[in-house]
Amino acid sequence: MRGRAVRLLQRRLAALRYYPGRVDGRFGPDTLEAVWAFQDTQGLHPRDAVSPAMQRALASPRPPKALVPHGGRLRVEVNLKDQVLVLYRRNHVALVSHVSAGGGNYFCSPNGCGNAITPTGDFTTLSFIPGQVTVPLGEMYNPVFFIGTTFAIHGDTHVPRRPASHGCVRIPAHIAAFFRTLVPTPGTPVYIRG
Repeated sequence: MRGRAVRLLQRRLAALRYYPGRVDGRFGPDTLEAVWAFQDTQGLHPRDAVSPAMQRALASPRPPKALVPHGGRLRVEVNLKDQVLVLYRRNHVALVSHVSAGGGNYFCSPNGCGNAITPTGDFTTLSFIPGQVTVPLGEMYNPVFFIGTTFAIHGDTHVPRRPASHGCVRIPAHIAAFFRTLVPTPGTPVYIRG
């Protein structure tokens, strides 16, 4: 779909800090991922389209539920239940992104076998590596690590609606292109809750 209605949707999502990509009037993958994030934070039935219920929620949205309200003026919160990342700057929502975290499946790599679990807890950003990074389990784009050089928030071209990563927090590549500029490394708190 494309046209004026899509452009208005993109502008509204951007104003609410759900980054839909370029405001170009085309309902592409970037806009779809922003729609998913909005639906998840509003408790709406997941759809690949804008329903009447979503239109009502866009007119009168509620902010994403804070997981750690006193976690700091600058912080990243990852809600594994809703598969959403929220970045707070000056204690205000600065970015909301759809994510795909650990899918729980059993896998093997050159370093051994295990279950694909995203750890929960309180972490901080540790390091950042620019560009496409090859690791034993695949590739990461612009990873911001929060546990050693193993677990990161990183971009990917495949960020499905369901948990599907090996344990990292995948964000859409178009968001990963600028995410690290919003998150000082090292030292930004990262809170992950199930």
